[in-house]
Amino acid sequence: MLLATEGLVLDYLPLPGGTARLVRVYGESPCIRLPGCLPGAAGENLPLTELGSYCFAPALREGLPAGAMRCRLEKEGPQPLGPAAETAALHPVCGAFLEELALPDTLRLVGSCAFYNCRGLRRLSVGSEPLALGSDVFLNCFALTELEVRAAPEAATGLSVLVNTLTGSLRALFCPEGEKEPRAAFWYPEYWEDIEETPAHILLHTFSGQGYHYRQCFLNGRLLADEYDAIFPQGHDADDPVTMALLCLDRLRWPWQLTGQAAGAYREFLSQQALAVTARLLKAQDLAGLRALLALAELDAGTLSAAADLAARADNAEAAALFVEAQRKLRPRRRQYDLDF
Repeated sequence: MLLATEGLVLDYLPLPGGTARLVRVYGESPCIRLPGCLPGAAGENLPLTELGSYCFAPALREGLPAGAMRCRLEKEGPQPLGPAAETAALHPVCGAFLEELALPDTLRLVGSCAFYNCRGLRRLSVGSEPLALGSDVFLNCFALTELEVRAAPEAATGLSVLVNTLTGSLRALFCPEGEKEPRAAFWYPEYWEDIEETPAHILLHTFSGQGYHYRQCFLNGRLLADEYDAIFPQGHDADDPVTMALLCLDRLRWPWQLTGQAAGAYREFLSQQALAVTARLLKAQDLAGLRALLALAELDAGTLSAAADLAARADNAEAAALFVEAQRKLRPRRRQYDLDF
């Protein structure tokens, strides 16, 4: 979905260092992109470096701060509207209404509970620089399953703090600006933390699922692909097999720093879970993902036939044709003879 920029109204607070903190956003679209700079009182540009606490929550806990300003995003850029004021005429982009958000490259800090109860937020795009997060930033953001990082996978980014704040299943894509395809994609499976108190009043922390370990594969904000890939052979019985198969598919599809040994283990597991992955991709209407599955997994005729049936039942004729064509290519060619009499 296209992200709205024009027509948005922003309330923000100028900060002493010549930057700005976003307080509230108003608009009619649930999918929005924030600008990198906002107008100051003297016409100067204020880089947007912070999201205020409860910025996108259903309600601001302390109302608009003193000194807050308001602007409207137009085609020619942000236009100042004077001091911010409480008004019922504007529709806030917050809570369950917010679905997708692109944060600017200038952002450095996300305040506590900034996305509290944003139950409809499913995708978040961030810039190429590291981020600092307050507490409970994504509390009750149960639908957030995809993170886009507008940077190369070898860069130091804010991905490590984001994935370590969210315990649900997440897909992270590295998509540098101006490039049509991701350079890499990594899945972070869901995990559970259990705390048990011993008779000696010692708290024991245990983790279920490999999701916790995948989230530790960073050094100074940079992702460590070798450590990430080394986790898969250690076992994943406690993890959702479809999520793990999608992890395999994305690592094979965009093989940044992927070794041949790791690729072999991923390909084998992906082939075993091909039907389940097909069902998930059909539900998402991801035809490009289905093409990648056919190119990367080793599927026999029976699996291809069952996958074609799944596509037909999903009323996806184009996907069904892909699997039928793959079946046809598996059939041995008949020998042809030219007989001269």
